[in-house]
Amino acid sequence: MTRVHDMGGRFGDGPVVPEPQGIPVLEAEWQARALAVTLAAGSLGQWNIDMSRHARECLSPRDYARFSYFEKWIAALVDILVQTGVLTPEDLADGDDGPHPLSDRKLTRDRVARVLAKGGPADRPSKVPVRFSVGQAVRTLRPAANRLVEGGHTRLPAYAAGAQGYIQRLHGAHVLPDSNAHRLGEAPEPLYSVRFAASELWADPEHPDDQVILDLWQSYLVPL
Repeated sequence: MTRVHDMGGRFGDGPVVPEPQGIPVLEAEWQARALAVTLAAGSLGQWNIDMSRHARECLSPRDYARFSYFEKWIAALVDILVQTGVLTPEDLADGDDGPHPLSDRKLTRDRVARVLAKGGPADRPSKVPVRFSVGQAVRTLRPAANRLVEGGHTRLPAYAAGAQGYIQRLHGAHVLPDSNAHRLGEAPEPLYSVRFAASELWADPEHPDDQVILDLWQSYLVPL
């Protein structure tokens, strides 16, 4: 099934136009607030980054196509706040500012710099044995889909499904988004940088000698 958010290499969307130098990423004050509210809500500990990414992917195709970047963030935040029971639709409608059970977890101003500096490392110990070595030829699975949850989150882009590439680097073991996005556990497994020729990914690449490097989990790959 075509996923509306999986736009890489898709025909018909027009050229990618880079932002002119000097124009800030946050062009309006509300965008900065949208970013701040999303990060602050994440500190409540009711979801993980993969769940939040999946929430954006689950926006209706119509909304996903017409919303700007930060509108997607806010719309998905509203959805996940309700889905996880942090807020109800009534809370959102009446704007009640009364005490909340999770208020003690709020991200206070004095903690922001420390929390952002810490980030959210996803490397973990894993008992899954490393299957591939640097330079080895591999092929990605087809279709690009979550094998654990039908229609679920995955980090394998559709344009790379079924493509042949070569292991460039092993990053160690990292949380598997396909599992983590659906509360099935972190399920860490080896993560690789995989090198693909542009001509392997697209039928008519403008620069066929270019190479594309994707970070892909071991379960996305099969040996050749």
